[in-house]
Amino acid sequence: MAGSQPTEAMTESYARWRSSRLGQITDRLEQQLLFELIGSVASKTLLDVGCGDGALASELTRHGAIVTGLDADPAMITAARKRSDVEATQLQLIEGRAETLPFRAGAFDYTLAVTTLCFVQDARRAIAEMARVLKPGGRLVIGELGRWSLWASQRRIRGWLGDPTWRAAMFRTTAELRTLVEAAGLNMIEIRGAVYYPPCSIAARMLAPADPWLGRMTTLGAAFITVLAGKPFAAIGSEGH
Repeated sequence: MAGSQPTEAMTESYARWRSSRLGQITDRLEQQLLFELIGSVASKTLLDVGCGDGALASELTRHGAIVTGLDADPAMITAARKRSDVEATQLQLIEGRAETLPFRAGAFDYTLAVTTLCFVQDARRAIAEMARVLKPGGRLVIGELGRWSLWASQRRIRGWLGDPTWRAAMFRTTAELRTLVEAAGLNMIEIRGAVYYPPCSIAARMLAPADPWLGRMTTLGAAFITVLAGKPFAAIGSEGH
């Protein structure tokens, strides 16, 4: 994901977050949920839209996926390429926008977008594009920042105070995400939440064990909402590119 914040500051922010106890707990819960929804990716083609510095894309390759990462920020692509070299993971990395994916219809088994749509100007078009490049029977996985959480409130305040990243962000509800996915002609399979604690490491340590249970019960209050959808087998693409 590329926001409007300068890339050097963004990568430093990633590093600080991942080294913090709160970041480690939160990332673990989010990634656990994503991998549960994605399931086995061995030998599957997967497009990571808004791949950022390639952390998730590299992890997916270690699970056997054939991963293409796309980001609108060329500096993020450079960062992802450096990560891929250091971690010896095989990634195809391409600069491009979610709204106009440079791939043929039906190219991928999976498309994935994690904290990407909140920074995309035309999310409806972006999801339509991710659906277009899916094979019939392919799966779309979205991980987005939920609107109704203490995390979202904190980020809104930071945006109001001038933070360029969160000023541009659009937080969505479960219902809004469902509407966007169904408008693209995809079938909803599952919606789950994660991160029900406030942005505080003590709360995270105390409440993280209950997080997976809460995620199966409701998305209300979740800071992270995931959507799993499928492309109908009848949707043999004659679209685009």
